[in-house]
Amino acid sequence: MGMLCAVSFNRYGRLYYLDPGELRPQVGDKVLVPTDDGPEVAECVWAAQWVTEETDGFPRLVGLAGDDDLHRDEALRRRKAEAKVAAKRLIRSHGLPMKVVAVDHVLGAADGGGERTTVYFTAPHRVDFRSLVRDLGATLHCRVELRQLSARDSARVQGGIGSCGRDLCCATFLTDFEPVTIRMAKDQDLPLNPLRISGACGRLMCCLKYEHPLYQRFQETAPAVGSRVSTPEGDGRVVGHSVPRDAVTVRLDADGSRNVCSKASVCGSRKAYEDR
Repeated sequence: MGMLCAVSFNRYGRLYYLDPGELRPQVGDKVLVPTDDGPEVAECVWAAQWVTEETDGFPRLVGLAGDDDLHRDEALRRRKAEAKVAAKRLIRSHGLPMKVVAVDHVLGAADGGGERTTVYFTAPHRVDFRSLVRDLGATLHCRVELRQLSARDSARVQGGIGSCGRDLCCATFLTDFEPVTIRMAKDQDLPLNPLRISGACGRLMCCLKYEHPLYQRFQETAPAVGSRVSTPEGDGRVVGHSVPRDAVTVRLDADGSRNVCSKASVCGSRKAYEDR
């Protein structure tokens, strides 16, 4: 058990959880977060509070941001904006099929190195950008790196709102992408319409993976559609499943009405549907 707070480097960006140590930052406070390139300024979006999980493995806040840190952060944001504009202009002039997703800039590396700009982009295939790197380096007067992102990584970096109305999972809490298959959508009886089961990245939604084990467990224990079963209201035949409610829909023999029963209250055969 310990204390945690959540910070974000960009508005509506991905959340990072840290141990506040002796600090007690409030929502809106600017704090210093340890990174590979030294402390960076972030905004506290979740005040420090006690949690039941162990917090030994979480990084610790360096401190609250001072005026010098805020000035440095403002200069960093200006350099990122300038680099993004320059990258887009040079990509157009070179006629390359690339889309700039994000730009990262280091004013001074922690190991004493000079400034460095990293441009993240997407492209339909591998791109020869050697001449672009040279021109960007001459324009920005610093070392430049270009990194191609996959569709899912691009959605993670840019962020956005999913069809559920919440922030994208990949931009908030997902750390690793697990394989998602069309079989998961079939098992959940979802329409196989790409517009309905695809996320902002154009790939199958990651949330299909979250709920799939629930559907698998339900199918292993629930009577199949078409099976004869007994319910507290009488005998009947299973005509549907409601996995989120852990229930089955039964058409009663007595009056032909449909009754939604909890899976635990239904007993009977899992025999396949018989021809009538």
